[in-house]
Amino acid sequence: MSGLAEIWRGTWVIAYRELLRFVNERSRLISSVLQPMIFLVVFGAGFGNVIGNLGPNINFVQFMYPGIIAMGVLTSSLFAGVSVVWDREFGFLKEVMVAPLARTGIVLGKALGAAVVALVQVVLMLVVAPIVGVSLDVGLVVRLIPIVVILSIALSGFGILLASFMRSQQGFQLLIQVLIFPLIFLAGVFFPVDQAPDWLQVLSKINPMTYGVDAIRQVFLGSPASGGLGVEIFGTVMSIGQEVLIVGVLGAVLISLAVWAFRRQE
Repeated sequence: MSGLAEIWRGTWVIAYRELLRFVNERSRLISSVLQPMIFLVVFGAGFGNVIGNLGPNINFVQFMYPGIIAMGVLTSSLFAGVSVVWDREFGFLKEVMVAPLARTGIVLGKALGAAVVALVQVVLMLVVAPIVGVSLDVGLVVRLIPIVVILSIALSGFGILLASFMRSQQGFQLLIQVLIFPLIFLAGVFFPVDQAPDWLQVLSKINPMTYGVDAIRQVFLGSPASGGLGVEIFGTVMSIGQEVLIVGVLGAVLISLAVWAFRRQE
């Protein structure tokens, strides 16, 4: 029980600090919401009329919108890694490491804090859903929340794991910039994965972000069968449950690896 209490205390303390940091950094909130919206407006205006409908009553902007939601989750979740590097540079991480806090609690606190931040940003982004022709209801939001949380925790684990081996913010941010755009563009945010060339399908289907994007898209647009969209693996079109399971298992692995990396810290 004492071990669980230490984990819970570490999780709560670190998550609370991450939320306080988010509240005090209004520029981060604005930029994290504006960046996905810029993609939505620019790509929607630029390619919407050219591409036309991608399914029955599904235009390009409606197709892209769930992917933009997932993109916002990605960028906010990876900030958990930036937070780790920032804490290391300013000496706070060393204080945390010598405090009576479980390493598991520290990692979970960073990931949980990032997940709550991602949820806040997603809620703000939902405001534009009716404007782009995407209908909302209470049931949709209820189904969306757990997917966002699971995806955010998985991506936060990835960011924290990478940050555990970095020593400067500049180096980490450069690495993230190298990784973030392939993750976004290969996830099917801007194109149906199963309608891409074979080599691109392979790359997309080994990208775990793809399954988070498609799960969110199914919440908004319905099952793949109803729109001719989706991700097919070994002849089976993935359901929301299967995709969430893939992301959840990957998230557990990444969080475990991040905890292991933290235990190796000085």
